[in-house]
Amino acid sequence: MADKKQRLTTSHGKPVENDLNSRTAGAQGPTLIDDVHLLEKLAHFDRERIPERVVHAKGAGAYGYFEVTHDVTKYTRAKFLSEIGKRTEVFARFSTVGGEKGSADSERDPRGFAVKFYTEEGNYDMVGNNTPVFFIRDAIKFPDFIHTQKRNPATNLKDADMFWDFLSLTPESIHQVTVLFSDRGTPQGYRHMNGYTGHTFMWYNDKGEYWWIKLHFKTDQKIRNLTREEAAKLAGTDPDHATRDLYNSIAKGDPPSWTVYAQIMDPQDAESYRYDIFDITKVWPHGDYPLIPVGKMVLDRNPANYFADVEQAAFSPGNFVPGIFASPDKMLMGRLFSYHDTHRHRLGSNFHLLPVNAPKAAGEQSYQRDGQMRFDGNAGGGPNYWPNSQGGPEPDASVAPPPLDLRGMADRYAYELTDVDFEQAGALYSQVMTDTDREHLVGNIVAHLGNAQERLQYRQTALFYKAHPEYGERVAQGLHLDVARVKKLAAMTQEERVKATAAGAQAAGA
Repeated sequence: MADKKQRLTTSHGKPVENDLNSRTAGAQGPTLIDDVHLLEKLAHFDRERIPERVVHAKGAGAYGYFEVTHDVTKYTRAKFLSEIGKRTEVFARFSTVGGEKGSADSERDPRGFAVKFYTEEGNYDMVGNNTPVFFIRDAIKFPDFIHTQKRNPATNLKDADMFWDFLSLTPESIHQVTVLFSDRGTPQGYRHMNGYTGHTFMWYNDKGEYWWIKLHFKTDQKIRNLTREEAAKLAGTDPDHATRDLYNSIAKGDPPSWTVYAQIMDPQDAESYRYDIFDITKVWPHGDYPLIPVGKMVLDRNPANYFADVEQAAFSPGNFVPGIFASPDKMLMGRLFSYHDTHRHRLGSNFHLLPVNAPKAAGEQSYQRDGQMRFDGNAGGGPNYWPNSQGGPEPDASVAPPPLDLRGMADRYAYELTDVDFEQAGALYSQVMTDTDREHLVGNIVAHLGNAQERLQYRQTALFYKAHPEYGERVAQGLHLDVARVKKLAAMTQEERVKATAAGAQAAGA
């Protein structure tokens, strides 16, 4: 016996008698405005595209679980980490950062790595990248940085001058630039890359003791990257290769997984550590703070609908649970505001009620009411204020993070640029990379930086030289620059270097 056919209706439930022909006055029209089904269909179609994410516009995602494999209860009271073997449902979204929604998966770009843990104490979001560092360390620079990664406002084209002008004027970016222009800047797919919090966060226990931590998600599929040539070829032949690979691997029963580790630092160590632990342009060397295993993440379920889950997913580094909190990282402070704010703009004030974003394991009990798309009961007749004596939900002081001693004169403080800012990029080049890695790094930089003005080439290459002389010399040779001049520029202060290259540009123009 055949299944009973479902009946097509309008969005309000009225049966639709015909979905192929509009109501018209006669066979040739005109169309009548009383065809409410036509009007509804066109009006919804006009609004199908929500605003594209400013960053991380193109991505792929999947559901799965996180399982605790090691005891970390000494460090955190988070319930989802409270016992070995405990599983928590997760949703992960991977993405490119700078490109539009239709861009190629193989573009040279950091990759977003975001995970939503649906814990019994609310949603905890790990919102990181596939690199452990970032280009800048103060959120006030972020809009400018992203503008330079987008399109020229006059030509609407990607612009190497914008790209390298900003980076060469922002020397703190040297570590991330070195990572980005290695083959790690073009991962083979989302399954074959790591994820990092980047920022330092706080873990605290029920005694009020706390530690500074960084999380690392290490792929169990092994890291695999593309060369510049392979990435360019895929951009033309299969621009969605990473999206396809993630979906197909799960669909065929080969779920990807990541082993999760933490670096843990006693807060007393932070005061005398050789690096600023709240500077996202720096890593904590594993020799100082080794990786401590925590658990495993497995992604084993594809979304039933891409828009509902992947496109509407909204993550924020400000989504904490008891036992986890922020650090004084300046860049992180800006993100705590910006993520929730952009979700309200893109998805509406009640974005947190969408199924993919809702705290499904904990439920919501807040006094936030009304707003667009409030599609639940809006808390009925309960009170919408606190304090109240009407039986409304009450704050629980026991879950508060421990107090931090924060003091200082209010001002705009600039980071002092020192040799330390180039140290880790130089170590990455000379101690971590293989000969092949270094060859690819230099080739990738030359291919991109070669499209920028010569003065910008000199300014940026001097920064590579400061990281490691061989690094700068090889880039200079690839760009046919005067190595002696690069060396001279590297010995200058940043202000002197900018003036010297500007003077060179004026002389060339004359």
